[in-house]
Parts: sequence; structure tokens; C-alpha cells
Amino acid sequence: MHLSPYNRLEPLVNAISDTIQPYLDQPFAFFGHSMGALVSFELARLLRKQYGISPSHLFVSGRHAPQILDTDPPIHALPESAFKEELRQLNGTPSAVLESTELMQLLLPMLRADFAVLETYVYHAAPPLECNITAFGGLQDVINRSHLLPWREQTTASFSLQLLPGDHFFVHSAQPILLKSLAEHLQL
Repeated sequence: MHLSPYNRLEPLVNAISDTIQPYLDQPFAFFGHSMGALVSFELARLLRKQYGISPSHLFVSGRHAPQILDTDPPIHALPESAFKEELRQLNGTPSAVLESTELMQLLLPMLRADFAVLETYVYHAAPPLECNITAFGGLQDVINRSHLLPWREQTTASFSLQLLPGDHFFVHSAQPILLKSLAEHLQL
């Protein structure tokens, strides 16, 4: 059993694949937001390569297409005070959590590992997926339309883009709209 957080994408995706593969004998889809979009994309590529199976739909949200180089400076190895300030600026960690020494001692290793996964990722070109891809973004997010449109290059099937009200965390603020759209795409 792996007890420390994953800090590279490949071992993370391999572990997920090994765990879920026995359950993929029915049609399935993936949804990933932010880091989860990248994890879902690479998981879909791995499942195609290892098992010849593919999701019926890949939903990516709040993450630029993988072939776009990330130009943000890495933060995963910053000193604790600078790292916490970056977290504060990103507005995804509540202030009460950031100000709690006990909680931050628990969360810092996981948060640093998550950022390390993203910041050490290297895109490798491969044939496009054959599943539908829908990209979601927040109208007020820094990940904008121009970052999301290149996801269309990652599929030979249909591609759609939907911008929803909100910032990077529109998955919370626009949740009813997002869930309705997912259900429509999956025809639930």
C-alpha cells in the first residue's frame, strides 16, 4: 500500500488504472477538474494503451490542454510561508485552513505533492483519443477559452466547450448548470 502522496503523474495514473480496471467492463466516462483533468486525460491514454479500452466521454474542466506549456513558475518546493501565500492567492484554500497550524501540517505534504504532479508533468504526443471530449471553464477563470479550445486536438470524436459563470472554482458556484450539462452529454 502506498502511504506517501504521489508527486509524479505516471505512478499516480498507473495506480488508478490498476485499481479501476476490473470495473471498466461497462461504458464509463471521466470528469476531472484542474489537476483532475490532466489525470483523467492521461488515465484515458493509459487505458487505451494497456487494455484497448476508452471512456465514452472525457470531461475536462478548469485546465489548459496538456500540449500547452505551463509557464507559471513552480511553487511546490517553495519555503512554507511562500507556499502558503501562493495558496492564498489561488483562492482555493479557505483562510481558516491556511491559518490553522495543525491542519496545514496535515495538508502541506499533499498540497505540495499535487503541485509537484502538475509542475513536473511533461506532455508526450500520442494519437488523439477516440472518445468525445467536453471542456468546461469559468467565465472569470484565468484558464480561458484560448486555453481550453486546444483540447479539441486531443480527440478524433466530437469536441465541445462550455463556459460557466464563476472563477476557477465554478464547479462549486455553477454546480447545478454543470451537472445538468454532464447529464445531457451522458443522456442520463
